[in-house]
Amino acid sequence: MPETDYSLYPVGIIHSPLKDRDEAPKQGSEGAPDAWLEVNPAVVEGLDGIAVGDKIIVITWFHQAQRDILKVHPRDDETIPLTGVFATRSSDRPNPLGLHPVTVLEINGHCLKVGPLEAIDGTPVVDIKPVLPPSTTSE
Repeated sequence: MPETDYSLYPVGIIHSPLKDRDEAPKQGSEGAPDAWLEVNPAVVEGLDGIAVGDKIIVITWFHQAQRDILKVHPRDDETIPLTGVFATRSSDRPNPLGLHPVTVLEINGHCLKVGPLEAIDGTPVVDIKPVLPPSTTSE
């Protein structure tokens, strides 16, 4: 497969009471705290339309991930057979993107308090997307 160079730059950073990977829950719904997402002032206009109570997806770059891992024991449970990372939510993967469905709890200037969020302190945010309502059309 030919390699092409792609560029990402952080649109924000997470400020969280979680300081290292070992203390972070696997998913936000498993006891993760609320955290602050500080948006880069250069892209703050992109927050227009986001309000307290909105459901959003925060896309992060797992900056402490191991990018050469292709198989893991899901949930770090060695009784579960090794499984390809693309069939898991492991943070260790070739392109370590995290998807975090959260609720906007507070807005203070260019900072959003969101939660629950399992990302650790200092995690770069590469995008923010709205959660779209379910389609009202049937197929």
